[in-house]
Parts: sequence; C-alpha cells; structure tokens
Amino acid sequence: MTLLNSLLFSMPGGSEWIIIVLAVLILFGGKKIPEFMRGLGKGMREFKDAKDNIKSEIETGMKEKDA
Repeated sequence: MTLLNSLLFSMPGGSEWIIIVLAVLILFGGKKIPEFMRGLGKGMREFKDAKDNIKSEIETGMKEKDA
C-alpha cells in the first residue's frame, strides 16, 4: 500500500502540468509539437502491436502444448 501512495504523490498536479506544457512549447516550438506527437503515437502503436503479437504467440504456444 505504501508503494501505491508514493506513486500517487509523485504524480504531477494541475499547476505542474501547466509548467510542463509551457516548457515543451518553449523547447520545441509550436511547429514541432504535431510532428513530435505523431512520432509518439506511432511509437505507442508499434509497442501495442508488438505486445499483442507476443501475447498471441504465447497463447498459440499454450494451445499447441495442450493438444
């Protein structure tokens, strides 16, 4: 339970998110952010596809073991 509490308290709050967003705007500029977000979305999509692929391979292997 203490691990959960420490994780919850370490998460940024509302005003901290505003500071983070402003820092990103200053560092990357308005033109680079859409490009950055597309890259982030593509990376997340590839990670999800790899995760699903590994999950299906494990399930297939388990079915073959049972048969």
